[in-house]
Amino acid sequence: MEPIATREAYGRALAELGQKYEKIVVLDADLSNSTRTALFAEKFPGRFFNMGIAEADMMGAAAGLAASGYTPFVSTFGVFATGRVYDQIRNSIAYPRLNVKIAATHTGITVGEDGASHQALEDIALMRVLPNMTVLAPADGRQAAEVVEAAASIDGPVYIRLGRLALPPVIPEDMPFELGKAQILREGDDVLIVATGMMTGLGLQAADMLQKEGISAAVVNIHTIKPLDEELLIRMAGRTRAVVTAEEHSIIGGFGGAVAELLAENCPVPVVRVGVQDTFGESGAPQALLQKYGLTAENIVMAGKKALKLKKPTNV
Repeated sequence: MEPIATREAYGRALAELGQKYEKIVVLDADLSNSTRTALFAEKFPGRFFNMGIAEADMMGAAAGLAASGYTPFVSTFGVFATGRVYDQIRNSIAYPRLNVKIAATHTGITVGEDGASHQALEDIALMRVLPNMTVLAPADGRQAAEVVEAAASIDGPVYIRLGRLALPPVIPEDMPFELGKAQILREGDDVLIVATGMMTGLGLQAADMLQKEGISAAVVNIHTIKPLDEELLIRMAGRTRAVVTAEEHSIIGGFGGAVAELLAENCPVPVVRVGVQDTFGESGAPQALLQKYGLTAENIVMAGKKALKLKKPTNV
């Protein structure tokens, strides 16, 4: 399978699901070519609504459609899909638990040249704090299609985090997908690497690098950030007793924070978070930005070694 952006996989999957679910409608804020909802619009023009650059109105309209029995998928860039419309999501979608699916593209630092104003680094934090909200982040294109179908099959609000950068396939084709269930991509005994989204592939690269130094690293992909697979994370953290989290998001309030909160209360072990520090991004090539802001396999390796230094013996 060739590298594909999760936004591209989303657009293709949504167009296919439109045939399966007649109640799916799609709303976009004048960015359908970028979000790839244009593919749905071509097949089902009567079920597609370009709401213009009026994101708050779009969320309100989606809430109304959901209350009328439809399943709206709402798309725009991540910064607009969360921050600009937070009040509408909170009070009109999450609070009444309406069946709205918010599929946000162009999240994370790999938005690249569009710069800080368009690089959503806070969206996981904003969405996971909302009651009733399910938060999903696929690791590659094939998983993006699985995530979209899973979102369509459940009742209630869902936030889907999608990216602009083409990603190589990292999830084995025969590995089952189940909403809320983490995927063990590699077993290991020394340190646990827990990754989400595009960082999962880098987590696997880091495990290879650590293996060459005699360090056994387990790698877990978290496609469902909320609700977390608490049982699996607690069990594996208890076995390795040193954890690294990896996300293309601020380390404050995001995925790493969710894992740290869980383990602090249930299985206290060292947790080192790899992600964007307390800063905005900037314009630049995606790979250069990943390097500058510390989102590389090498950074995960360094975090793994740091966590191991903090690791306590099991008999203490």
